[in-house]
Amino acid sequence: MNDLKIQNFNPISFDKSEGITSNNSTGFKEVIKNAIDNVNSTEKEGDKSIVNLLQGKEDVHTTMINLQKAEISMKMLLSVRNKALEAYKEIMHMQF
Repeated sequence: MNDLKIQNFNPISFDKSEGITSNNSTGFKEVIKNAIDNVNSTEKEGDKSIVNLLQGKEDVHTTMINLQKAEISMKMLLSVRNKALEAYKEIMHMQF
């Protein structure tokens, strides 16, 4: 079997004294709100693409791509929501 070699590899070194603190950290609420806004804008682009297709301003391929992007982003958001709810339920069942 051939050996796989990684070339041009420069390992990154971290200064352990730096820590992970950051002044511009976003909270969970902001991350979820941004994700919902992104899905909403993707859905609107898909709807606009359908209207453009019906008006003859856009081709079928572009419309289908935009609709698939909207569908995938919605499925991803629902998956994240479901995992968050499962985690919340599991935390609520913990006994301290």
